[in-house]
Amino acid sequence: MAKLQKQTKQNPKLEQRELKDGRIALYLEYYLGRSEEVVKGADGKVVYYTEGAMMGKPKKKVTHLRKKESLPFYLIAKPTSPVERQQNREILEMAEKIRFEKEQELKEQQTGLRLAKHPEEINFFDYFQSFIDNYTKKDVRHMRRGLAIFKEFLKEKKKYKAFVETIRPDQISKDMIREFADYLQSRFTGEGPHTLFQRFKKVFKKATEDEIFLRNPCDGVVITIDSQQIKKDILSMDEIKQLAMTHYPNENPVIRRAFLFCLYAGLRFCDVKDLTFAQVDFSNRLLRFNQVKTAGHSSASWVNMPLNDVHLKLMGEPANGDKNQLIFPLPSHTMCLKALRHWTARAGIEKHITWHCARHSFAVNLLNNGANIKTVASLLVTPDSNTPRNTPAPLILSNAKPLTRCLIFHFDVKHLTKN
Repeated sequence: MAKLQKQTKQNPKLEQRELKDGRIALYLEYYLGRSEEVVKGADGKVVYYTEGAMMGKPKKKVTHLRKKESLPFYLIAKPTSPVERQQNREILEMAEKIRFEKEQELKEQQTGLRLAKHPEEINFFDYFQSFIDNYTKKDVRHMRRGLAIFKEFLKEKKKYKAFVETIRPDQISKDMIREFADYLQSRFTGEGPHTLFQRFKKVFKKATEDEIFLRNPCDGVVITIDSQQIKKDILSMDEIKQLAMTHYPNENPVIRRAFLFCLYAGLRFCDVKDLTFAQVDFSNRLLRFNQVKTAGHSSASWVNMPLNDVHLKLMGEPANGDKNQLIFPLPSHTMCLKALRHWTARAGIEKHITWHCARHSFAVNLLNNGANIKTVASLLVTPDSNTPRNTPAPLILSNAKPLTRCLIFHFDVKHLTKN
C-alpha cells in the first residue's frame, strides 16, 4: 500500500484501505471526542471501583466518537512505471489539500479560529491577532504588547522593514527571534523582557501545533531574568516605614491603603482589587478569597487569611453597612503604577517598584527576620479546609512562630492612613 505521512495531531487524518480490485481507496477519519456512560450492574445500580486510586468512584464506559468520509480518489497499489508513481503523488497531494481544508473548517467550528488554506499563504500577524482574539486568560495584555513590540522591532531593523505589514511563517527565522529577544532585553529591565517573551512564545507554540511552522523558531531562544535587578525591586523594612510616613498633594488614599495592605499581606494586585467586605469575617478576624491566578487550576486557590489590627485599619469598614462594596476601589493598573512611581520618588526611594514588589517584599522581609521558607510559603498561599487529604496540612498564621505573627513593619499605625 502507499505510504502516508502520519501526523498524530491531525484531525481529520488521511487514511487508506485496499479494495478487492487492487486499488487503494482514500478516506478521512475525524475524531469527534468521547462520551462517558456510568456502568450499571444487572440490578440497575451504579457499579463502583473497589480498589486502587479510583476506589469509591463510579465506573464509566468510555466511547471514542469517530466519523469517516470517503474521498473520490484511488491510488495504484503497486505502480510499475514513472507515470503511475507520478499519478499517485499527485493524488496524494490533492487528498492532503482537501484534508487540510477540512481540518480548518473543523477548527473554525470548534474555536472560531480560521487559518489560511496553506501555511505559505498566511500573514502571521493575522494568525497572531486571531490567537489573541480567542485567548481568554488574563495575560492576554502581555500578548497584545508583545505583538506591538515585535512590529516595532521589525520597523526599526532595516533588513526587516519589508515585513512590518505582512510576514509569512517561513520568513520568521530563528536568527530573527534571537534578535527580537536581544531587542526586548535592551528596551526593558527586570522581569519585563522575560514576561513578554514567554507570552510571545505561546503563540508560536500553538502555530507549530497547527502546522504553520515545521519547526518552532522560538525553540532554544531564552531570556534569563536579571537577578541583580530583581534584588533591587524589594522594599526593605526601613523603606516601607519611610513610604508609610510619606504623603504628597493629591495622593490617592485608596492606592496608598491597598499597596500598604499588599506589603503587609503579600497579596497580588489582581486579588486585592476585587476584595469586598462580604469576604471579611470581622468577628473572627478572617479574610477569605479565591486567588485569581490559580482559580480553577489549583485546589489551594482559596485562602483563609487571619487579620490583625494593621490589616483592619487599612481595610476600614463598609459605608452604610453595604458589604458588597469593594474594599479598595482602585483605578486601572496603569494608573496605580503611575501613582506608585510618584509616591516612591517623593519618599526618596530610587528603585523600580511595581505592584508585585509588595508580594516579594513581604516574603523577603519575613525571611530576613528569621522565618523559614516553609513558613513564608504557607503565608503566601494558605489552602482552606477543603484541601484534599493528600495535600500537606497548611501552616496558617495562628500556628506560626511569634516572629511571623507579629508586625513585620514596626511603625505607628497612625502613619498607615491619613487622618
